Amino acid sequence: MTRRTAFFFDEHCMWHSAGQYALTMPVGGWVQPPAAGGLAESPETKRRLKSLMEVSGLLNALDVRSASCADEALLESIHSKDYLDRFRAMSHAGGGELGDNAPIGPGSYEIARRSVGLAIEAVATVLRGETDNAYALTRPPGHHCLPNQAMGFCFLANIPIAIEAAKRRFAIERVAVIDWDVHHGNGTQAIYYDREDVLTISLHQEGCFPPGYAGDLDRGEGEGEDSNLNIPLLPGGGEDAYRYALERLVVPALERFSPELIIVACGYDANALDPLARMLLPSEAFRDMTRIVREAAEKLCNGRLVMVHEGGYSEAYVPFCGHAAIEELSGIKTGVEDPLLAFIRAQQPNDRLRTFQRQQLDELAISWGF
Repeated sequence: MTRRTAFFFDEHCMWHSAGQYALTMPVGGWVQPPAAGGLAESPETKRRLKSLMEVSGLLNALDVRSASCADEALLESIHSKDYLDRFRAMSHAGGGELGDNAPIGPGSYEIARRSVGLAIEAVATVLRGETDNAYALTRPPGHHCLPNQAMGFCFLANIPIAIEAAKRRFAIERVAVIDWDVHHGNGTQAIYYDREDVLTISLHQEGCFPPGYAGDLDRGEGEGEDSNLNIPLLPGGGEDAYRYALERLVVPALERFSPELIIVACGYDANALDPLARMLLPSEAFRDMTRIVREAAEKLCNGRLVMVHEGGYSEAYVPFCGHAAIEELSGIKTGVEDPLLAFIRAQQPNDRLRTFQRQQLDELAISWGF
């Protein structure tokens, strides 16, 4: 069954540039300039996803929209004025290192505001009932950004700002955020750690980024206790780890929380070709993950689901992952075939590793009462 799906995009977001890098290392000293590519957080992963959607015909079947820059007053619902002033000044001065692994270039402040604007309007479109669900191709990403510090290619907290905007405009009370970017959603966690109105769930490669972090014991504090669920997964866990984690932990957590809206922080860096992680997912895993969450949204909150693009650094493979997810979101199947699907599925973990990972997830689920 096809669904009304809005797709949010703005070419301005592809113009964010942070200077010369080799993957995550600034060029200079012992780091040689790359012959091709550059900073891992490149526009090409996103641009090639949109290009594949155009060539396959998927884009023509969606409600394609854009958005203006987020109002600066909305940014202050999450970020301090001091941080925003510092970000704006550095951007206008030509760029620099704004935080931990967070380089910016000229114009990055306005581009980041545009990225937030896409997330805000994607959420608003669904809450107004104009579409069943929505996908925002945001760039730069946002899930690592703290209220007072940029981190991990993230400069503004796209999803939390969109949530606060929705709370003001639509009087929505309970929102669940599922972050399946391969790196921990530490920014979103920090923002909502002491609040009970937003359930934050992060599935991530254990110890990857922030370096050494797992987080399975971090459940929130004060009024937010038991409103933060971290699901660290073993490197190489593959499809079974994500599917089992979603069914064993995420869906029960959603059912207990009863959200009015579900937002997915949709990173594709758990894919098998990603240079910054080791989780071995094929593109079809993202279709399956999207299906599980979409079905939960249909059961719990009238299908109100928004997916906001986060990381994913394989220019060749992210387009297939994103295309599969958006096909599932919209209910539209095109003729696109993943040429590496069989190759990646042949590398999935053996029974012993799958059993061990499931045992770890079972223990975590039992500790949550699931």
